[in-house]
Amino acid sequence: MQIWVDADACPKVIKEILFRAAERTETQLTLVANQPLATPPTPLIRALQVPAGFDIADNEIVKRCQPGDLVITADIPLAAEIIAKGGHALNPRGEFYSESNIRARLNMRDFMETLRASGVQTGGPAALSQADRQEFANQLDRFLAKAARG
Repeated sequence: MQIWVDADACPKVIKEILFRAAERTETQLTLVANQPLATPPTPLIRALQVPAGFDIADNEIVKRCQPGDLVITADIPLAAEIIAKGGHALNPRGEFYSESNIRARLNMRDFMETLRASGVQTGGPAALSQADRQEFANQLDRFLAKAARG
């Protein structure tokens, strides 16, 4: 099991939580982005730079992800592809995407995209709160503990 991070839009504080967790649990962590990223000097954590372009990083994550791997992403279509491959998807606010909730998330995303395309100002997501960070760290810890038990 390893962790893949859709790193272009992943908040720095979430990456720092991931770095600590990867070190603590000795889990391979790969950040995938279309820009250079700094990572701690450890063989457990690496950055994979892909060419710029629409969904290039997402496609690379899907290609490399294996069943049981964890992907950190707020990208709902990417999460849906990962779930379909037998992987797990966790967003930076600490919410796991699953077979039971991904369809509703995709439908809401498409609805909001339709509103924006028609000129409705929908606003963006709220800023990442301390509670969001804590929920992410808690969910990550639970997942890694469960993975360690087999």
